[in-house]
Amino acid sequence: MKRNTLLSLTVLGLSLTVFVSHSLAIRHERLVDAWRPLHYSVELTLDDKLTELVKARTQIEIVAIKRLSVVDFDFGELTTDSVSLDSSTLSFEHEDNKLVVQLPQSVEPNTKLSLTIVYHGKPKDGLILTTDKDGRPSAVGDNWPDRVHHWIPCLDHPSAKATVQFKITTPGNDLVVANGRLDHVETTSEGTRTWSYTEAQPIPPYCMVIGVGQFARIDGSSAITPLSFYVPQSDATYAPTGFAPAAPVLRVFTETVAPYPYEKLALIIGATRFGGMENSSAIVFASNLFNSSPSPSVSETFGIPAHTVDVVAHEIAHQWFGDSVTEATWSDLWLSEGFATYFAGVFIQRQEGETAFRRYMTEAAEKAFAYEKKKRAPIFDPNTENLFDLLNANNYQKGAWVLHMLRSRLGDDAFFSGIRNYYEAHKTSTATSEDLRSAFERASAADLKQFFQRWVYDSGHPQYELSWDWVKMKRALKVTLKQVQPGNAFLDPVELKITSASGSRVVKVEPTGKTFVQTIQLNERPQQVELDPRNLLLREIVSGNP
Repeated sequence: MKRNTLLSLTVLGLSLTVFVSHSLAIRHERLVDAWRPLHYSVELTLDDKLTELVKARTQIEIVAIKRLSVVDFDFGELTTDSVSLDSSTLSFEHEDNKLVVQLPQSVEPNTKLSLTIVYHGKPKDGLILTTDKDGRPSAVGDNWPDRVHHWIPCLDHPSAKATVQFKITTPGNDLVVANGRLDHVETTSEGTRTWSYTEAQPIPPYCMVIGVGQFARIDGSSAITPLSFYVPQSDATYAPTGFAPAAPVLRVFTETVAPYPYEKLALIIGATRFGGMENSSAIVFASNLFNSSPSPSVSETFGIPAHTVDVVAHEIAHQWFGDSVTEATWSDLWLSEGFATYFAGVFIQRQEGETAFRRYMTEAAEKAFAYEKKKRAPIFDPNTENLFDLLNANNYQKGAWVLHMLRSRLGDDAFFSGIRNYYEAHKTSTATSEDLRSAFERASAADLKQFFQRWVYDSGHPQYELSWDWVKMKRALKVTLKQVQPGNAFLDPVELKITSASGSRVVKVEPTGKTFVQTIQLNERPQQVELDPRNLLLREIVSGNP
């Protein structure tokens, strides 16, 4: 998702010896260790003004991972009316956001069960019952990071992926959109309508959403997948222009990564605390996406604010990275947010050109540097307890730069081959940072253990001091490269552009420590030595470049 900078909302070193433990987060996370959800069938009936769930029923198909006598659902403060297994009513306790269900008898591992929970009330969070920007009632899911349990009993962790079916009964003048394919719409004798959607691909629980309201629905045009826009009536005229990047984004990512993973793509303007939320096949954007203050930067291709292009590309990129390939732990969040940030940049590079892309990456670097001044932490962060605090420049902008540096080091062929292999191996499932490293290593035959250790599992960035001397008697350039940042050295290859009267040449040096000296044979005295001239590293130059 994109943090809502338009609204200015405040939503808010590991050593080499512990490399094998990176997949185990220190923070308390809900583990998928006793049972796993397979499928949710969610039936909701909303009242006439969309202010509460007058009736709700969720059937959850699960599989036992170990011997199981109770099933512990995450569930908020709605009233639980009953829990049943087949036709048998079960006893349960519902308190402190937990619904603990007692099974009639213990079951063995790999046993599949289908439990039905009937409930009602007004969700405290997750399903946002409010009005749209035109003042009309609306109900929109907004679940990140672990808020879906306020309206759907579940195992509320991103790795607990499952398929989902929605049956939503609403007043007859409302439109409903949800994950997946629209199966049918049934009109009842009372004048309500029941909308049925099925998402056949396993998705993380925070991506399971509905949108209900008096939307204007506009069909977009895309050869990749059915594309549509659900917006408040006041946005109906502008929506095709505002969402114009969507079809080109789908094309670029399909060509670059893999086929689009879902049955359709709906872009929705509705209630979300974020600038955009990447719900699988049903992305929700903030209500002010189309009416923000004039942007200082306008897309030359689309003629709309560059920020809008960025947000749309970012959220669509999540359909592949975050939704289809989902982070295994919260510590791996950069595999979602860093990927979406970088691939939005890849789209800008393909669509708008190198100058726009360099500007985009420079702005990302500045945000990463500013965040580090406030907090030094690794991208892979197992300690931060408040999950909203993980929506930071480490996971977004620094994560994007890690991918950019890998691309620069490996080359486009190996980099995008590694991306495709990583996606293919983990689509519809989960992945860790180590899974990504392995994919790049297989694609490139490079050893990236040290790179990942320093850039992902450790903190900071290199701050270089460059000095040089011309040794006339030896006709040699003596280069001294110091790293003055706290912590360990970064051992990334660094390009030097050496300019003399007869022209320029680029030499690559490979530091071995925080102070590195190398002698380079030259025919004539240099006039200038420039560090990282193509800006391939996330770095600051304290002194040395003109």
